[in-house]
Amino acid sequence: MRPAWTVLWLRLALTLNLVLVCFLAVGWASARVPIYVSSWAVRVSQGYREAERLARKFGFVNLGQIFPDGHYFHLRHRGVVQQSLTPHWGHRLRLKKDPKVQWFEQQTLRWRVKRSLMVPTDPWFSKQWYMNNQVQPDLNILQVWSQGLSGQGIVVSILDDGIEKDHPDLWANYDPLASYDFNDYDPDPQPRYTPSEENRHGTRCAGEVAAIANNGFCGIGVAYNARIGGVRMLDGTITDVIEAQSLSLQPQHIHIYSASWGPEDDGRTVDGPGILTREAFRRGVTKGRGGLGTLFIWASGNGGLHYDNCNCDGYTNSIHTLSVGSTTRQGHVPWYSEACASTLTTTYSSGVVTDPQIVTTDLHHQCTDKHTGTSASAPLAAGMIALALEANPFLTWRDMQHLVVRASGQAQLQAEDWRTNGVGRQVSHHYGYGLLDARVLVDLARTWLPTQPQRKCIIRVLHTPTPFDISGQGYNNWIFMSTHFWDEDPRGLWTLGLENKGYYFNTGTLYRYTLLLYGTTEDMTARPMGPQVTSSACVQRDTEGLCQECHSPTYILGHLCLSHCPPRYFNHTHQVITTGPGRLAVPALRVCSSCRSSCYTCRGSSPLD
Repeated sequence: MRPAWTVLWLRLALTLNLVLVCFLAVGWASARVPIYVSSWAVRVSQGYREAERLARKFGFVNLGQIFPDGHYFHLRHRGVVQQSLTPHWGHRLRLKKDPKVQWFEQQTLRWRVKRSLMVPTDPWFSKQWYMNNQVQPDLNILQVWSQGLSGQGIVVSILDDGIEKDHPDLWANYDPLASYDFNDYDPDPQPRYTPSEENRHGTRCAGEVAAIANNGFCGIGVAYNARIGGVRMLDGTITDVIEAQSLSLQPQHIHIYSASWGPEDDGRTVDGPGILTREAFRRGVTKGRGGLGTLFIWASGNGGLHYDNCNCDGYTNSIHTLSVGSTTRQGHVPWYSEACASTLTTTYSSGVVTDPQIVTTDLHHQCTDKHTGTSASAPLAAGMIALALEANPFLTWRDMQHLVVRASGQAQLQAEDWRTNGVGRQVSHHYGYGLLDARVLVDLARTWLPTQPQRKCIIRVLHTPTPFDISGQGYNNWIFMSTHFWDEDPRGLWTLGLENKGYYFNTGTLYRYTLLLYGTTEDMTARPMGPQVTSSACVQRDTEGLCQECHSPTYILGHLCLSHCPPRYFNHTHQVITTGPGRLAVPALRVCSSCRSSCYTCRGSSPLD
């Protein structure tokens, strides 16, 4: 079994603590050789009936009108290779001889590049050093935008002190279905304004994710076309009920929840989610997003000055959350950063006062370039994950964690504790697996094959039973979680080491501990990579953009063509349909069909298999 997380339950009575050069040749030019495809544009004199007659006569498939006037039609021939360096002369002669054909043209591939957002026009984009190539490496977001990804169709909700929904850089992306006020129990998450502006946090986090592009105002969000919502839940009485309700809001609508809060970062507090909130996490990952699992992105914590450890925070060290740490522009550990084994990845923020900080939206329809802390790092990761989810909407919550591990690297991040784990990955208590790279994340998302069902192994170790111990102090059944053993083979001898880094007189006794391993039976280091998601494989779409036919051997699912069906779906082939005497038989369609709701995977010809 390959563990993704390693968890220790400990009970202790002590406190642990570019120059661009252009060569111009005059008198000749290079041009691409035309590549002919298997479709034709044809103009006929008598409309649809004539196009249908033509299709039946020569073996074409009539894909419908090109213009509403009904004279230009799109015809495709399944017997012609999809791409060729030469035109099909047989069909050219046949169409040329037909008296009802007024004009035709076999289609060729056209090379086009997207110009919309290579460099955004937002006035403060020049200040967004962490994604405009001013620092090397940056978060590699420009390269993802150049692929046409912008967070379209992804919904992110910021769990915080509310968001300014009418902000000029947020209003067009604001999603009321992803918003609620659990402090006052009404649908409006607008923050409460005070002289000290203490309720600006949520609005700042929201702008990092989904600030509008090219609107002449402020900067731009990482996923600038994503839908953004806000949950107001930190500006008032906070209870287990309120946290659970916030984390459970619209789980079939919201894809990503971003949270930059937790227990006090004072170096003394050991606290985590209550019973209801733990249940909200469990329900989110098992039932959210149609069973693929909600994505919970969490800031690792700002208690570095107090030597706080984020493994004493039950939110960041949950296997259900994706914990994000910080680094400065220079690749240093920020003074506020907490080190612990549960951090999975890192994005940028600031360090000392003179360091550049994060640009985002602010209260009263303003902008700021003074956002900082791990609170600023988590929303950047949430935006990058939204881009990956747009590239492949069928990633499970566990898939995304695997991808984040693989898309994070040591880069220029400096720390004294970098080490190589059992599968050759560099990992650190300060940075997890390192700086997150959006392009790598998206590229991996496109080719990722679904992770197998999670397995769990529990090894209980018991020493020195103490039936009279009734102390409520220390770590009572506390979970310490490590991500550093990701993809390793757990077979062998495990050693638990304890070190007292507190005061010498602050001693204690270990009574019992449990080793809890989560993983999968699959060797994740040996899995093959293949094209998983592609839009170019779609041959025909309906008026809503849903794919009606994919190039073999891919399967249809919504607007995508997939090489493999994701969890909750199974490969299914519709039977061949004959359209009538003398007409062509339509080939069987390969589709992904839904399993029964209670199944993680199924196969065969039935949702019950």
